[in-house]
Amino acid sequence: MIAFIGLGNPGDKYANTKHNAGFWVVDELARRQRLLFKPGKGPYVFAQHQRWEVLLIKPTTGMNRSGNAVKDVANRWNLVPSDIHVVVDDVDLSLGSIRIRPKGGDGCHRGMENIIYQLQSDQFPRVRLGIGTDENMRPAEEYVLQPFRADDKSEAEAMVKRGADALSNILVRGLNHTMNHFNS
Repeated sequence: MIAFIGLGNPGDKYANTKHNAGFWVVDELARRQRLLFKPGKGPYVFAQHQRWEVLLIKPTTGMNRSGNAVKDVANRWNLVPSDIHVVVDDVDLSLGSIRIRPKGGDGCHRGMENIIYQLQSDQFPRVRLGIGTDENMRPAEEYVLQPFRADDKSEAEAMVKRGADALSNILVRGLNHTMNHFNS
């Protein structure tokens, strides 16, 4: 069993903000597979694909406490860090780019920082989604909580679809092949 954990903030207030790119990608994969999210027994919603033995998870803790949900999911399904694939926005990558890594640091992302803290490990794969544009992106805390400009929406939508393609590719071909094919 592996888990794709899309990071974001729950609620209508944040639904269209850049910080929810991780949610959007797991939502797209769920839509393609006709999976529905349901409440978990912890601070998350999930969808499960039986044939592929994959979980799609969206923490309901808020971005900066995502690690609480990830730790609960890891304990409930007996997942080791390498089974946990975090899908996360990255303001330091240009809009539309995708970077997949088998492990690494938090990249100054508070959601990732909390996951590393809760798991006591940074040895989990991550799919980083570029949300950087030519706008003033500092302070990042304000930039990520804004929707994309109308001019950037089509590129953001294309990135979400490519992100879901990457997750599907991980399931079929594995992490190394996917990194070679999707990293931009």
